[in-house]
Amino acid sequence: MEKRSGKIRIAIIALLAWVGLILQFYLSAKSWAGLNLSSAEGATRFFTYFTIECNILVAVSLTFILLSPKSRLGIFFSRDSTQAAIAVYIFIVGLIYNLILRNVWSPQGLQLVVDNILHVAVPLIYVLYWIAFVPKQNLVWMDAVRWLSYPALYFLWVIIFGALTSFYPYPFIDVNVLGYPKMFLHAAVLLIVFLSLGLLAVATKKFGSKKASF
Repeated sequence: MEKRSGKIRIAIIALLAWVGLILQFYLSAKSWAGLNLSSAEGATRFFTYFTIECNILVAVSLTFILLSPKSRLGIFFSRDSTQAAIAVYIFIVGLIYNLILRNVWSPQGLQLVVDNILHVAVPLIYVLYWIAFVPKQNLVWMDAVRWLSYPALYFLWVIIFGALTSFYPYPFIDVNVLGYPKMFLHAAVLLIVFLSLGLLAVATKKFGSKKASF
């Protein structure tokens, strides 16, 4: 019974993330013609958003855990450290959007619904799921440092893609407006946030432990 309820929880979160992603792709694709974007460029911009990438991580990881847990990817996504990393990433999606970006624009109708799925519902439900049901005994302090590789590579991609296209997905890393020095400063601050929340995630296991391992 517990195993079945666990699968239901995973299926609900995965389905919610997939629905949000599919609807957002549909809404984004409708705007490409008005922006004079080709399908290839529009799709590339779509996948450049950290929100989209992290929701894809949630959707794909839980789908493999649910449907193919014995596969190589199923085993990888089932690891304590992998699920904790995804929890940190998707939490930061919700945190930054609701603290910094929510007042930048005013989505209406279906876009408002999708916005809240990707930035509120999925981050909140996944983090609660991780806190309540995902094992954490194998987490170590160095995991928080290793988890920085993804956001660091993301910032590198944004810099390269922005230099080639002048498109930056978020205003706080927009070189066109900020210039490179301020953009790198913001990126450094965000990496510190990632590290701090990563250490906090590891600490959820370390509370009560006599000695942390590395």
